[in-house]
Amino acid sequence: MEKKSLSIEYCEYSNMEELPADDRILLQKAIDATKGSYAPYSRFRVGAAVRMSNGEIIIGANQENAAYPSGLCAERTAMFYAHTIHPEDRMEAIAITSVDPSGNMLPTITYPCGACRQVMAEYENLAGTPVRIIIGSTGAIKVFDGVSSIMPFIFDNLIKK
Repeated sequence: MEKKSLSIEYCEYSNMEELPADDRILLQKAIDATKGSYAPYSRFRVGAAVRMSNGEIIIGANQENAAYPSGLCAERTAMFYAHTIHPEDRMEAIAITSVDPSGNMLPTITYPCGACRQVMAEYENLAGTPVRIIIGSTGAIKVFDGVSSIMPFIFDNLIKK
Protein backbone atom coordinates (compact mmCIF):
# COMPACT_ATOMS: atom_id res chain seq x y z
CA MET A 1 0.00 0.00 0.00
CA GLU A 2 1.14 3.50 -0.80
CA LYS A 3 -0.45 6.36 1.10
CA LYS A 4 -1.11 9.48 -0.96
CA SER A 5 -2.59 12.90 -0.30
CA LEU A 6 -4.24 15.73 -2.16
CA SER A 7 -3.47 19.40 -1.95
CA ILE A 8 -6.10 21.98 -2.87
CA GLU A 9 -5.17 25.56 -3.61
CA TYR A 10 -7.68 28.39 -3.40
CA CYS A 11 -7.85 32.07 -2.59
CA GLU A 12 -9.77 33.30 0.40
CA TYR A 13 -11.13 36.82 0.81
CA SER A 14 -12.65 38.22 3.98
CA ASN A 15 -15.26 40.35 2.18
CA MET A 16 -16.64 41.21 -1.24
CA GLU A 17 -14.68 44.46 -1.49
CA GLU A 18 -11.42 42.47 -1.64
CA LEU A 19 -12.53 40.53 -4.71
CA PRO A 20 -11.46 41.53 -8.21
CA ALA A 21 -14.21 43.66 -9.80
CA ASP A 22 -15.48 40.94 -12.18
CA ASP A 23 -15.79 38.43 -9.33
CA ARG A 24 -17.49 40.98 -7.07
CA ILE A 25 -20.09 41.73 -9.76
CA LEU A 26 -20.68 38.02 -10.33
CA LEU A 27 -21.11 37.31 -6.62
CA GLN A 28 -23.55 40.21 -6.30
CA LYS A 29 -25.54 38.73 -9.19
CA ALA A 30 -25.63 35.40 -7.31
CA ILE A 31 -26.98 37.21 -4.23
CA ASP A 32 -29.59 38.93 -6.41
CA ALA A 33 -30.50 35.57 -7.98
CA THR A 34 -31.64 34.23 -4.60
CA LYS A 35 -34.77 36.37 -5.00
CA GLY A 36 -35.90 33.80 -7.58
CA SER A 37 -35.42 30.90 -5.20
CA TYR A 38 -38.45 28.73 -4.50
CA ALA A 39 -37.64 27.03 -1.18
CA PRO A 40 -40.86 26.67 0.83
CA TYR A 41 -39.72 23.39 2.42
CA SER A 42 -36.10 23.99 3.40
CA ARG A 43 -36.20 27.81 3.44
CA PHE A 44 -32.62 27.49 2.16
CA ARG A 45 -32.27 30.05 -0.62
CA VAL A 46 -29.33 29.62 -2.98
CA GLY A 47 -28.34 31.75 -5.96
CA ALA A 48 -25.81 31.23 -8.72
CA ALA A 49 -24.48 33.43 -11.50
CA VAL A 50 -22.49 32.25 -14.52
CA ARG A 51 -20.25 34.58 -16.51
CA MET A 52 -20.03 33.53 -20.14
CA SER A 53 -17.12 34.15 -22.51
CA ASN A 54 -19.31 36.70 -24.34
CA GLY A 55 -19.53 38.73 -21.09
CA GLU A 56 -23.17 37.92 -20.37
CA ILE A 57 -24.12 36.86 -16.85
CA ILE A 58 -26.81 34.20 -16.46
CA ILE A 59 -28.45 33.64 -13.08
CA GLY A 60 -30.24 30.74 -11.45
CA ALA A 61 -31.83 29.92 -8.10
CA ASN A 62 -32.75 26.69 -6.37
CA GLN A 63 -36.24 25.38 -7.07
CA GLU A 64 -37.83 22.93 -4.63
CA ASN A 65 -40.79 20.66 -5.15
CA ALA A 66 -42.99 18.65 -2.78
CA ALA A 67 -42.11 15.58 -4.87
CA TYR A 68 -38.52 15.59 -3.59
CA PRO A 69 -36.03 15.23 -5.34
CA SER A 70 -37.78 16.85 -8.29
CA GLY A 71 -36.30 20.26 -7.50
CA LEU A 72 -33.05 21.61 -8.87
CA CYS A 73 -30.04 23.40 -7.44
CA ALA A 74 -29.22 27.02 -8.28
CA GLU A 75 -25.96 26.06 -9.93
CA ARG A 76 -27.57 23.65 -12.38
CA THR A 77 -30.46 25.99 -13.22
CA ALA A 78 -27.91 28.67 -14.13
CA MET A 79 -25.54 26.38 -16.04
CA PHE A 80 -28.27 24.57 -17.98
CA TYR A 81 -29.90 27.85 -18.98
CA ALA A 82 -26.54 29.42 -19.88
CA HIS A 83 -25.66 26.56 -22.20
CA THR A 84 -29.17 26.48 -23.66
CA ILE A 85 -29.07 30.10 -24.78
CA HIS A 86 -25.32 30.26 -25.54
CA PRO A 87 -24.27 26.77 -26.68
CA GLU A 88 -21.20 28.08 -28.52
CA ASP A 89 -19.85 30.21 -25.65
CA ARG A 90 -17.87 28.85 -22.74
CA MET A 91 -18.58 29.35 -19.06
CA GLU A 92 -15.74 31.36 -17.54
CA ALA A 93 -16.87 31.59 -13.93
CA ILE A 94 -19.68 30.74 -11.55
CA ALA A 95 -20.52 32.42 -8.24
CA ILE A 96 -22.65 30.67 -5.62
CA THR A 97 -24.09 31.85 -2.34
CA SER A 98 -26.96 31.32 0.07
CA VAL A 99 -28.89 33.96 1.99
CA ASP A 100 -30.96 34.41 5.11
CA PRO A 101 -34.62 35.54 4.99
CA SER A 102 -33.43 39.18 4.81
CA GLY A 103 -31.32 38.48 1.72
CA ASN A 104 -27.95 38.67 3.48
CA MET A 105 -25.28 36.06 2.74
CA LEU A 106 -25.06 33.32 5.35
CA PRO A 107 -21.93 33.12 7.54
CA THR A 108 -21.04 29.63 6.30
CA ILE A 109 -19.94 28.52 2.85
CA THR A 110 -22.54 26.70 0.73
CA TYR A 111 -20.53 24.35 -1.44
CA PRO A 112 -22.09 22.87 -4.60
CA CYS A 113 -23.44 19.33 -4.30
CA GLY A 114 -21.76 16.47 -6.16
CA ALA A 115 -24.26 16.57 -9.02
CA CYS A 116 -23.58 20.27 -9.59
CA ARG A 117 -19.84 19.68 -9.43
CA GLN A 118 -20.10 16.97 -12.07
CA VAL A 119 -22.14 19.28 -14.31
CA MET A 120 -19.43 21.94 -13.88
CA ALA A 121 -16.86 19.32 -14.90
CA GLU A 122 -18.85 18.54 -18.04
CA TYR A 123 -18.98 22.19 -19.10
CA GLU A 124 -15.30 22.68 -18.22
CA ASN A 125 -14.44 19.77 -20.47
CA LEU A 126 -16.67 21.12 -23.23
CA ALA A 127 -14.94 24.51 -23.02
CA GLY A 128 -11.46 23.04 -22.69
CA THR A 129 -10.63 25.40 -19.84
CA PRO A 130 -11.25 25.53 -16.08
CA VAL A 131 -14.28 27.39 -14.73
CA ARG A 132 -13.49 29.86 -11.94
CA ILE A 133 -15.66 29.05 -8.89
CA ILE A 134 -16.52 31.80 -6.39
CA ILE A 135 -18.35 30.71 -3.25
CA GLY A 136 -19.51 33.50 -0.99
CA SER A 137 -20.44 33.88 2.66
CA THR A 138 -20.07 36.59 5.27
CA GLY A 139 -17.41 34.45 6.98
CA ALA A 140 -15.19 34.10 3.91
CA ILE A 141 -15.28 34.07 0.15
CA LYS A 142 -13.38 31.23 -1.47
CA VAL A 143 -12.23 31.23 -5.09
CA PHE A 144 -11.18 28.04 -6.83
CA ASP A 145 -9.57 27.71 -10.27
CA GLY A 146 -11.51 24.80 -11.69
CA VAL A 147 -13.84 22.09 -10.53
CA SER A 148 -10.99 19.65 -9.82
CA SER A 149 -10.22 21.83 -6.80
CA ILE A 150 -13.60 21.05 -5.25
CA MET A 151 -14.11 17.58 -6.74
CA PRO A 152 -10.78 15.94 -7.55
CA PHE A 153 -12.23 12.60 -8.72
CA ILE A 154 -14.77 13.54 -11.40
CA PHE A 155 -16.25 11.06 -13.84
CA ASP A 156 -13.81 12.16 -16.53
CA ASN A 157 -13.51 8.73 -18.13
CA LEU A 158 -17.10 9.11 -19.31
CA ILE A 159 -16.71 12.61 -20.74
CA LYS A 160 -15.78 12.72 -24.43
CA LYS A 161 -12.49 14.44 -24.99
